[in-house]
Amino acid sequence: MRGFSHVDSWVFDLDNTLYPASCRLFDQIDVRMGEFVSRLLGVDLPEAKRRQKDMFYKYGTTLRGLMTDHGIVPDDFLDYVHDIDHSPVPPNLQLDEALHALPGRKLIFTNGTVAHAEKVLNRIGITHHFGDIFDIVHSDFIPKPGGEPYRAFIRQTGIRPEGAAMFEDIARNLEVPHALGMTTVLVVSPDNTDAEHLNRASGGAAQQHIHHVTDDLPAFLTDLALRLKGRT
Repeated sequence: MRGFSHVDSWVFDLDNTLYPASCRLFDQIDVRMGEFVSRLLGVDLPEAKRRQKDMFYKYGTTLRGLMTDHGIVPDDFLDYVHDIDHSPVPPNLQLDEALHALPGRKLIFTNGTVAHAEKVLNRIGITHHFGDIFDIVHSDFIPKPGGEPYRAFIRQTGIRPEGAAMFEDIARNLEVPHALGMTTVLVVSPDNTDAEHLNRASGGAAQQHIHHVTDDLPAFLTDLALRLKGRT
């Protein structure tokens, strides 16, 4: 089990990682993706949802599937699916304090957009911790888990992979970070149904590229910050 004493860059996925899946924020995005697919393809909502999930599981994001299979312009899709009510995301003082106690840079690496990330971070109360947000636009709309977005993230931010830790809710999105030398942490929740499905299909949490697993990110980071300070 790899430790964290060497880590000077803390990389976080956004959706269902920095906020609890139980607040159901991503459910709103999921509904709007189904609506978009329904109108685009001229199918009813159940069929649209089936096709949308197929694209997500195959390509990493529904957007990538729509671009690859149907040639859509990404901006219209991103604007539509992120036009949601962010108020269900709760403030999290424990997470704020834990991030403050961790030494080094904190960065966001998301398959969503900067605008969406900024709204989420503001709701949680942790915007001030993050100097860089790397989103799907920065990766030229190529999503995790593909290798190129990670390499582009490293080029843009200048982090050292061997000195970084990455936190994600989808196990397959940690394969490339592990190969690049990052310490990896899988954030799990029974409320995160898509991630649970994908994680079971890929072998669960007990895979070589996953160093740590937590179902409570604020508590995990609080304990980690204390250990790094040598207080426990």
